[in-house]
Amino acid sequence: MDDSEKLIEKMKLIEALHSGATTPGEKQAAENALQKIKDRLDQIKKVDPPVEYKFSMQNIWSRRIFLALLRRYDLKPYRRFRQRYTTVMVMVSKTFVEETLWPQFLALDKELTAHLNEIADKIIRRAVFDDSSEAEEVQAIGFEE
Repeated sequence: MDDSEKLIEKMKLIEALHSGATTPGEKQAAENALQKIKDRLDQIKKVDPPVEYKFSMQNIWSRRIFLALLRRYDLKPYRRFRQRYTTVMVMVSKTFVEETLWPQFLALDKELTAHLNEIADKIIRRAVFDDSSEAEEVQAIGFEE
């Protein structure tokens, strides 16, 4: 199993965890997990009506995974005229955002970011230079206060 397949498996397990799956069989059945989350969203909508949310993503990868997650739950992301490309708007229940959507996004985003950072580090080390660590922090040089 290569790194990409491992990442996909981790992401499936994260979704199963956030759907409330309790048995190993449920964790293996991605469609069951998805349906559970959609059913939960429908139940929440009855007591907690959708409101407009504005999310700002830090990078294109976070934005892409967030958009995919919204669409997976049949939520319709949009942007208003002149809003930044990094802005994502959606009508969704507060309860669903707090209990399911945002925690799941954070977990998925963390895994994806770690994976992409690892790949980028390998490429930089092999193609440019072995040391790609952060720059050293020093006191101001040549400036008198």
